[in-house]
Amino acid sequence: MIEELKEEKLIDKVGGRFKLTSLIQKRLAVLNRGSKPLVKDQTGDNMQIVVREILEDKIRLDMDGNLVANDEPIPFSPDF
Repeated sequence: MIEELKEEKLIDKVGGRFKLTSLIQKRLAVLNRGSKPLVKDQTGDNMQIVVREILEDKIRLDMDGNLVANDEPIPFSPDF
């Protein structure tokens, strides 16, 4: 398990457990569809990439719960 997920710092940074879960799920879906990571990563582990993107303020949820990266909306479709 990623150690950062055990810390309250990540939860507080995003604004709660629900928002963190939603942000991770949405970003993982986009990465799994081929989106480029916003951070350099040697592991190829998308979960680790998402956590680093959150910690480095690269991604967030806007007020409507939409995924935003570097202040640009990222299209998200829940259909797999």
